[in-house]
Amino acid sequence: MKQVLIALDYSATAPKIAETGYALAKSMQAATTLLHVTTDAIYYASRSYSPVLGFDTFSDLDILETTPVEEIKKAAQDYLDQLKEHLGDAAIQTAVEEGDTAECILETATAIHADVIVLGTHSRRGLNKIMIGSVAEKVLRHSTVPLFIIPTKIFEEQ
Repeated sequence: MKQVLIALDYSATAPKIAETGYALAKSMQAATTLLHVTTDAIYYASRSYSPVLGFDTFSDLDILETTPVEEIKKAAQDYLDQLKEHLGDAAIQTAVEEGDTAECILETATAIHADVIVLGTHSRRGLNKIMIGSVAEKVLRHSTVPLFIIPTKIFEEQ
């Protein structure tokens, strides 16, 4: 294995996903790429909103804001740079893509010749899964490379 792609959102568990994926890459002496996908230029302001993975509930929706795409991409790049610094390895590559999250993960994996894709899953069920969908499930369904899927519940319970 030579290349590990770690797909990250803005959730509170993302740093733990990055740490776990990076430890996997280090154990295989593989290069690491951190990826964040922006889905569109519209972000919803809510007390329980994750801009990448969606709503915890729909009842807390307060307002709708439009943010220029350049600002969203810059914020995402700053976020990845902070995670890269947190991991302490200047050799880590970063990528910010725009579009459907699952498709961008798969396209980036192909472009960088990833040997494994690391991502977290929130294990949504019921209406949340129907309304928001599951990025991990879509990537799993279409991936031609192995996945290392980390259930974020293990970090949320700690």
